[in-house]
Amino acid sequence: MLKEDELAKLRRAGEVSGAAREIGMSLCQPGAKLYDVAQEVEGYIRSHGCGLAFPCNISLNEIAAHYTPSCNDQTRFEVGDVVKVDCGGELDGYVGDTAGTVEVGTHSYRDIIESSKRARNTVAEFIGAGVPINEIGRAVEMSVKRDGFKVVENLCGHEITQYDLHAGLSIPSYDDGNTDPIEAGMTVAIEPFVTNGYGIVDNGKPGNIVEIARDKEVADPKASEFLEYVKGEFHAFPFCARSCDFPDAEKYVRMLLRQGVLSSFAQLVERNKGIVTQHEYTFYIAGSKAEITTAP
Repeated sequence: MLKEDELAKLRRAGEVSGAAREIGMSLCQPGAKLYDVAQEVEGYIRSHGCGLAFPCNISLNEIAAHYTPSCNDQTRFEVGDVVKVDCGGELDGYVGDTAGTVEVGTHSYRDIIESSKRARNTVAEFIGAGVPINEIGRAVEMSVKRDGFKVVENLCGHEITQYDLHAGLSIPSYDDGNTDPIEAGMTVAIEPFVTNGYGIVDNGKPGNIVEIARDKEVADPKASEFLEYVKGEFHAFPFCARSCDFPDAEKYVRMLLRQGVLSSFAQLVERNKGIVTQHEYTFYIAGSKAEITTAP
């Protein structure tokens, strides 16, 4: 179980992250730049006393996750885009991981957007200590199937520990037969991804998100200085050049990728180019009833 001061940090990170999510979703309007929305979301998180647990993901339509705009990205939202806004703040390594989906300017995908939200909310009603992992997945899949859609099978909820965004348990959105229980004191993210496509995502092009892969000496003095900046600013969390307050950050990210010091995250693309929606909350498992830390 977390100590009171640790739980206070988790709650604060969750509160800030939930508010940032809502701001980001409200800004997804026709003609708005993805870059501007990501900057607003991250600016809110930082101005409210938290660091970034990962770059603000803004993933459109068949892209399920792992896209954040680059420094010079001119992409704008178009009418009919289905947008996943996934963001997270951290306070001394305690994370609020949260996401929501909005449609830009139309209502053609209301049902599938509501489906991922309903599945997440269904889990929120019963998740707690002692609940088997496969029961969570079964509840998600049944809810989504009733709505006439599919879960994305190879994207899972996950445990979160201090400074580790994907730690320990994976929590699939279907019954995988794993009867291990959720335990008191855990922090977990539940994030159903729902599609009208095949139900699997594949790796696409890099999405501008990177992480430290190997901590080794770097010959170039400025690149070495940049790496030390990254360690201090982002710890072991994923990051992107756009989020760095460091001159020529994109240049040094590219250099460290070539040297194998950094690795990049691929965009996750629905196999049949189906629309994907996502809703996510972080939960603290305090007892038989979990606490949502990232609610609005």
